[in-house]
Amino acid sequence: MNESLFDLSGRVALVTGASSGLGAHFARVLAANGARVVVAARRQERLRELVEAIQAAGGDATAIAMDVTDADSVDAGFDAAEQAYGTVDLLVNNAGVAQPRSFLKTTEADWDFVMDTNLKAAWRVARAGAERMKRAGRPGSIVNIASLLGLGVQFGESLYATSKAGVVQLTRHMALELMRHGIRVNAICPGYFETEMNRDFFASEQGQAFVRERIPSQRLGELPELSGPLLLLASDAGSFVNGVALPVDGGHLLKSL
Repeated sequence: MNESLFDLSGRVALVTGASSGLGAHFARVLAANGARVVVAARRQERLRELVEAIQAAGGDATAIAMDVTDADSVDAGFDAAEQAYGTVDLLVNNAGVAQPRSFLKTTEADWDFVMDTNLKAAWRVARAGAERMKRAGRPGSIVNIASLLGLGVQFGESLYATSKAGVVQLTRHMALELMRHGIRVNAICPGYFETEMNRDFFASEQGQAFVRERIPSQRLGELPELSGPLLLLASDAGSFVNGVALPVDGGHLLKSL
């Protein structure tokens, strides 16, 4: 395959939740493949460090403040991105939270916290991005970050799993309606990768037992293993891939009954 298909030169990417974990990794990957990258989150100090690292590696990046749960902040963030680089035509909708708790212990406050960030904010950011692409007459790609738990179930994750299942279905509907405008929409459904959110758990005896007993590959995914799937969905290499929810889980969904 022609490697230039994965080249993102001339593209303007915006990554939400980019201050750490998967979002920071996605930003580095996009910049390394030629995109001008806008990194967005609430933790500005962490974003500045990320921008410096991307620039030191030869990439082009800038940081903006964005609270994805606030509509005004989202609009202001896109305005700032356009002032810096032009219309965003590659959106990685990554910001998310978790609230592990058994179903009967969940509260309305828990529901609002998880759904507002993982589902409503994903809709809000994607809608803002798609509207601006359409207005500018630019084709583009939106990659929503869902989860393996959006395709399956696990004890103690009813709210998170429900929110990510919503992201999967939202992705499909967006793909259906936006394809006429040249905007592709897909989702990545990561399995278990170590991030700030789960590092303490996987370092514990319980977490290590989970990896040995529940994950068929008996290991966590490594962040570079998400790079190829991201580039496929973001670039012209995936120009006829639309509405897909792609598991990147080492075969976890195939676990034998």
